[in-house]
Amino acid sequence: MSKTQRFNQYRIMWLMVFFDLPTETKKDRRNANLFRKRLIKDGFSMFQFSIYMRHCASRENAKVHMKRVKGFLPPNGFVAIMQITDKQFGMIELFHGKKKEKLPEMPQQLTLF
Repeated sequence: MSKTQRFNQYRIMWLMVFFDLPTETKKDRRNANLFRKRLIKDGFSMFQFSIYMRHCASRENAKVHMKRVKGFLPPNGFVAIMQITDKQFGMIELFHGKKKEKLPEMPQQLTLF
């Protein structure tokens, strides 16, 4: 692994949004659905049913998306936003039953001059 790749593992970020939103009333279900749709529109993908994740090229980019998520928080419910480095994300171990699974593919990063 080159020095640049090692540096990038600490520069590249992942945002994870965890939520537990009420769905008892029609309005609550609409708010929960709208929140989930806005996450997808902002580039998040489903990691688990109420956990969404997004790859960010830098800490600054992660802050932009974190601010966006804060801007469309639903009026009720619990939402947590976690920011981790690519190195930390790479240490996640995933299992489906006892069978170990691979991590989702990381988007290709392009360097522009």
